[in-house]
Amino acid sequence: MRAEKSSFWHIGVIGGSGLAAGIDLEDAQEIAVSSPFGEPSGPVVTGRLGGVRFTFLARHGAGHRIPPAQVNYRANIDVLKRCGVTDVISLSAVGSLREDRAPGQFVMVDQFIDRTMGRANSFFGPGLVAHVSLADPVCTRLSGLLGAAARRAGGEVHDGGCYVAIEGPQFSTRAESRMYQAWGADVIGMTAMPEARLAREAELPYALLAMVTDYDCWREEEAGVEVTDVLAVLHANARTARAAVAQLAAVLPSVREASPADRALEHAFITAPDARDPAVIARLDAVACRMFGEQG
Repeated sequence: MRAEKSSFWHIGVIGGSGLAAGIDLEDAQEIAVSSPFGEPSGPVVTGRLGGVRFTFLARHGAGHRIPPAQVNYRANIDVLKRCGVTDVISLSAVGSLREDRAPGQFVMVDQFIDRTMGRANSFFGPGLVAHVSLADPVCTRLSGLLGAAARRAGGEVHDGGCYVAIEGPQFSTRAESRMYQAWGADVIGMTAMPEARLAREAELPYALLAMVTDYDCWREEEAGVEVTDVLAVLHANARTARAAVAQLAAVLPSVREASPADRALEHAFITAPDARDPAVIARLDAVACRMFGEQG
């Protein structure tokens, strides 16, 4: 075990629908970063806000060209770790499964139900098996700070909520929507998983500001979800989300204290040391640099 995180904040921002154009950063610089896990969604843009380093990555690429199931979530998290980010925030559009989570409002997600299928959902596998805890999948501290920032930006924010991640790209059926409600889900989207899983494996505290754009199709008296309905709310939500990022720089403590997520891999490995595949370890030079050495 080697490199510990700095006491300085470096916030990675993953922007979803409506945020492909990025966030306003001072001294912004676009950088292409390669990953052993394949091509990320695009280059990162790094810069500063109020003296804090931020690095932005558009989840769906320029022009929203990558559908949810084809996003290379592993590469995206890997390149953010390579850039030296200490924490990751996700800005994601969602549908609402609750009457009181209305379009135009925001939800600080704290739990997930994963209904995605066939996505690469771990950095580990044959040659190096690891099991991290995902009982509490978001960082309480980071989520609280981001929620406070969203309120300062003028957003109406709900603290806590369960996000059900579906495969897509189609929206859900009415039967599925009612089932997700019965399960206790509050919002529905297509991208938070496996993103949150991978952030935890990379020892990156994660928080998700969910931007409610529509009611899912559980409302029997209304037509189903259409992209045009989503877009009508999305642009206003995206403006508030960008403002929330700027406010986050203002509410961050001057010193970054350690988070439990910083040591998520501490007791996660189950493969015996002499049975670990060196090629797998080599791919983890950024993700697990604390455990296996400095990233090169």
